[in-house]
Amino acid sequence: MVAPGKGILAADESSGTITKRFEAIGIESTFDSRRDYRQALLTTPGLEEFISGVILYDETIRQSTADGVAFPKLLEGLGIMPGIKVDTGAMPLPGSPDEKITEGLDGLPKRVAEYVSLGAKFAKWRAVITIGDGIPTDYCIQANAAALARYASICQEGGLVPIVEPEVLMDWENDVDRCAEVTKKAHEAVFAALDLHRVALDGIILKPNMAISGKKSATQASVDEVAAATVKLLTSTVPESVPGIAFLSGGQSADVATAHLNAMNKLGPHPWQLSFSYGRALQDDALNAWKGEASNVEAAQAALYGRSKDNSLASKGEYTPQQA
Repeated sequence: MVAPGKGILAADESSGTITKRFEAIGIESTFDSRRDYRQALLTTPGLEEFISGVILYDETIRQSTADGVAFPKLLEGLGIMPGIKVDTGAMPLPGSPDEKITEGLDGLPKRVAEYVSLGAKFAKWRAVITIGDGIPTDYCIQANAAALARYASICQEGGLVPIVEPEVLMDWENDVDRCAEVTKKAHEAVFAALDLHRVALDGIILKPNMAISGKKSATQASVDEVAAATVKLLTSTVPESVPGIAFLSGGQSADVATAHLNAMNKLGPHPWQLSFSYGRALQDDALNAWKGEASNVEAAQAALYGRSKDNSLASKGEYTPQQA
């Protein structure tokens, strides 16, 4: 999962989320259209050169190609590890409704066992930390850290590698320093909880946000400022026993997310592999090229291949915009 030059494709959008993205460009969302889109992505020629794993959704891990090959089998045949989103979404946090707590621990051991039987090799759980007036609270950070740790422990016991994703959202007016401060606090709580729950750190992948300015901030940090702030907070919070850090894109544009990853790797070497686990930053160009038409599959695959290659280069500090 953390092979040099490779990253993880996040294709675990819920049916509701993928429906919104389809509708935005005039595509009807059905079981078959969602299957056709995921098939186009997963059958991209050469994808295995740059992608080590794909995170699937519950619907998707049960689907097959048009000629009957189960998606997990398809990926395994390419040398790509199939993964699965196992949380059931972020809900209002009781006692602090402006914040979120991720649910899905009830029945998780049984679901893990089923996903293993379907071919999953790793899992993902996303915690959501919101910056705003008076938030995040310690209560929110600690509650989400405990849930992440319990999830990771269940996965390791059940045979899945857990991706641990504490995401600090980029939606407010905060500057990069505030994002770094909150992210550091979240990481400290998460690793304390992982230790308490006896999670083997050499058997997890961390999927964090980068330290970036909020979308509403009047001052946007430069690429080099983001890279320096992110590497600094990781160095102070992430044990060297963690083998890999696969960043989420968090709503950044594809070009910006790639540039940030590249700049961080130029500051290396680092004790962990710094790579990517992007959803929209890898998929948006492909979805816009596909448009729900079979005749556009090759164009969509070319777009995904190109974005994956760019980020492979960035994970080695070798990307330049001219290669995009």
